[in-house]
Amino acid sequence: MSIWGKILGGAAGFAIGGPLGALLGAVAGHAVDELRGTDAPEDEEAPGPDQTKSIAFTVGVIVLGAKMAKADGVVHRVEIDAFRQVFHVPPEELKNVGRLYDVAKRDSAGFETYAKQLARMFQDRRPVLEDLLGGLFHIATADHVIHAAELEFLRAVAGIFGFTDEEFEQVRRIHGGVNAGAGDPLDDPYAVLGVAPSAGMDEIKATYRRLVRENHPDRVIAQGLPQEFIDIAQEKMAAINAAYEKIERASIPRTPA
Repeated sequence: MSIWGKILGGAAGFAIGGPLGALLGAVAGHAVDELRGTDAPEDEEAPGPDQTKSIAFTVGVIVLGAKMAKADGVVHRVEIDAFRQVFHVPPEELKNVGRLYDVAKRDSAGFETYAKQLARMFQDRRPVLEDLLGGLFHIATADHVIHAAELEFLRAVAGIFGFTDEEFEQVRRIHGGVNAGAGDPLDDPYAVLGVAPSAGMDEIKATYRRLVRENHPDRVIAQGLPQEFIDIAQEKMAAINAAYEKIERASIPRTPA
């Protein structure tokens, strides 16, 4: 069974625990009530630790994505469509994922509750939290613009995750630069790598190599996450490579004609 088919399992909710697990449990219970008297689901096998974190990651993006859609006070159809554009959920799982999204956006608990749980779960895996924030950026920019309320929401989530303002701007430039162009501050390759323009090439190269190690798409594949997260990781890696190549080209002295 794919991860999309596991996210509403009662066993998954129990394994995750906390507010995310409680939300999953409530949605899974509703699904079981609908099936009662027809085809009751078989008992589930509890997911292992690695799979539990993968499910929590995916559910975290769904829940925080739903909360972000309410950031301006109203959930617009275009925001729901944006989620579906980014995450191509299998048709057979669309109803279940939609149910979780709907319950999350109606839930009275603030987004902070869920963001704090995710921050605790992945406190020793900061690149994972950065990927999660990147997934939210992709949802926010699916309509080719980031609204002020969405940017404020994303900045608050980043703060809970423990990112500094500089680190947030780095993530924003990698994942949220859909409006960036030549001369746009979002197009700054130094900011993408998180280094100062005055840094020497040795420092820039060392930073680049570290980012490649930390953010290689194989890391996401190893976690068993859906294809969408692998695509996001590949785009992130492409942005890092492009930024380094741009700096490297600019550092090569030109030969006089």
